[in-house]
Amino acid sequence: MREADLGIDPSATTDILTGFIRSELERTGLSRLVVGLSGGLDSAVSTYLAAVALGPERIHAVLMPYRSSSRESLTDAALVVDALGIGSETVNITAMVEGCRESVGEMDRLRLGNVMARCRMTVLYDLSAREKALVLGTSNKTEILLGYGTLHGDMASALNPIGDLYKTQVRQLARHLQVPDLVVSKPPSADLWPDQSDEDELGFTYEEVDNLLALLVDARVSPATAVEKGFSREMVDRVLNLITGSQFKRRLPVIAKVSTRSVGWDFRYPRDWKS
Repeated sequence: MREADLGIDPSATTDILTGFIRSELERTGLSRLVVGLSGGLDSAVSTYLAAVALGPERIHAVLMPYRSSSRESLTDAALVVDALGIGSETVNITAMVEGCRESVGEMDRLRLGNVMARCRMTVLYDLSAREKALVLGTSNKTEILLGYGTLHGDMASALNPIGDLYKTQVRQLARHLQVPDLVVSKPPSADLWPDQSDEDELGFTYEEVDNLLALLVDARVSPATAVEKGFSREMVDRVLNLITGSQFKRRLPVIAKVSTRSVGWDFRYPRDWKS
């Protein structure tokens, strides 16, 4: 299997992403960020970038365990908090999740995981109002393209510095930023239920799928060419189906057009359109 070029210049990438954080925050008139810190790689890297961009005093991390969350998730998140010297608080979401389950009845673990993700985002947006801050995104490019996230849950944010980095590139950047090795090297997991594994659910490793995505999306090669380069037809078809089937997660709600200037169709000024 031929590998795609997934190497990045971590120093230049850090400069670009910290500049992005500063400029996007400043144009809103706000000066602080809140971030959900899970103990995983992606939220750690986003938080490190934010601390470099703004200083630790302008970052507020929120740890949001559920009753089945692993103890390691909390301790690894605490490692990041301590290493950066940022403010933090812990909000246990168990009562919120159980209240939803009591209201709607028993649910399978996929639905339960979605409820957890949306409860966490409810907490983050509420605290962002209290802190007069924006919510920092933590979803990487691999997850976004595959739809491997919860709409209005972990995929929600006001700005996302790592959304154009594949998971393997996020790991490269983490080492440059000196994220604690325990966080960098741990198996990827959303920690939605005991022993949950991202790669087991996806059916392939992040390294494998990142190489395929870089060919299909960035290099725009055909599925047939991807197979010629060593990827199985089954994997190529599955990844393409995941990409196309999750497109609705990557755009704002589609508005039916009935007027001459419809939001999202013709009226699409960027948020700094007054300047």
